[in-house]
Amino acid sequence: MNYNTIDFAHNYKRRRFLISKPWILLSSFCAALLIGYTSFAIVDHNEEDINAIPFSSDTLLTGVQQATIASISSTHPTLDNFSPTTVAINKPSGQPVTVQPGDNLSLIFARLNLNANDLQEIMSLGTKTKPLLNLYPGQELRFYIANGRQVDKLVYQINQSDTLTVSRVDHGGYQALIAKKPVETRNAFASGVIRDSLFASAQKTGLDTKVILELAEIFAWDIDFSLDIQPNDEFNILYEEQWIGDKKFRSGNILAAEFINDGQKYQAIRYVDKDGTAGYYTPNGMSMRKAFLRSPVKFGRVSSHFNLARKHPILHRIRAHKGVDYAAARGTPIRAVGDAKIISLGKQNGYGNVIQLQHGELYTTLYAHMDRFAQRLRKGDKVKQGQIIGYVGSTGLATGPHLHYEFRINGVHKNPLTVALPRALPIAAADKPQFIARADELMKQLYNYRRTTLVLHAEEEAPQEKRKGA
Repeated sequence: MNYNTIDFAHNYKRRRFLISKPWILLSSFCAALLIGYTSFAIVDHNEEDINAIPFSSDTLLTGVQQATIASISSTHPTLDNFSPTTVAINKPSGQPVTVQPGDNLSLIFARLNLNANDLQEIMSLGTKTKPLLNLYPGQELRFYIANGRQVDKLVYQINQSDTLTVSRVDHGGYQALIAKKPVETRNAFASGVIRDSLFASAQKTGLDTKVILELAEIFAWDIDFSLDIQPNDEFNILYEEQWIGDKKFRSGNILAAEFINDGQKYQAIRYVDKDGTAGYYTPNGMSMRKAFLRSPVKFGRVSSHFNLARKHPILHRIRAHKGVDYAAARGTPIRAVGDAKIISLGKQNGYGNVIQLQHGELYTTLYAHMDRFAQRLRKGDKVKQGQIIGYVGSTGLATGPHLHYEFRINGVHKNPLTVALPRALPIAAADKPQFIARADELMKQLYNYRRTTLVLHAEEEAPQEKRKGA
């Protein structure tokens, strides 16, 4: 038996049947097109799905669709050359990019082989795209790329609240929009007792670094947190928290604070004047800010006091120590203690790298043994109180990293730890009534929170004491 003849006859009959019944062929073809169109519509409707699928014709057709097309092409000679690749898709896909150490937007564009002109156009949009200049490792950018190298859209989540979207517009160029989630501000309270350091004790109460540093800044004119902190010192803080839905977004400003240092109570109230300038004042309206900070480093240890009869640790002879030494890690920032003009900057004998500042007509301060100066500082420059002027080091005659700090009045050396510091201006007379009302309200809230906290702690400790007695 000739099987080739039988096979030929079978195929011939099948093709004659289809040709004689054209509606069957037409129905099959329409069904295949309908299935394919539905698949494209579903994928196109869900942007996340299409972003997750590589854009090739094979992945956009299911096995059933491909089998249907194969069946049609095998039963009709004119469909033998039908191919899924005849369908063109030009929808850009989202590509996530994680920022690496040392990255910037220019390097990312080069790594992705994107059009440099697009980068220039995006950054020329101004303020809204400025966050793209401050990328940090671990952050994510999502690029939607069309035609291989063209940026169709760029999405960057600046923080938990703000998301930047840069999109190509129809008439050419780009537009930038920042979408903001609604943020709710709530008041919060924290209270603690110093057991070791302010930083460690405050962290145990749940305070984050931002609030702790702000607390230290508020009282920095009255308390040297490197020297003055004592065991059992206390702090109470009323501050803001910002929430997005049921999640805390970040900590806000301290509204009222109390610090009890060695039995002496210090209180501060935040007040914003009519010009929008915020500051901290005592409850009776005196500025917490003074003309000088008590310490040029935020956290450090006094390793050598003001002593006019000290024996020098390197020269081994009596040599007056006309300042205070703060031991701190190499690279610790050094702050200008007040608004000033730089009258000298450079190397000077045993001082090593040293800066001298002139504060008005009466006061000068000196900062020695620096590892390096802050960038772009020059003799004659003006600096602001709290501005970073250099970093702790051990240049000159020094046994280890520390800052040597001197304070002079009319050229006479004074003990920086005990010298009386002049205050800044108090609340303006016109603002005084409004400020007093605000201060009373905030201090009442602070004390109510504190009273409630003490009651709760007492209730928690009572069962424990009862069990101990039993």
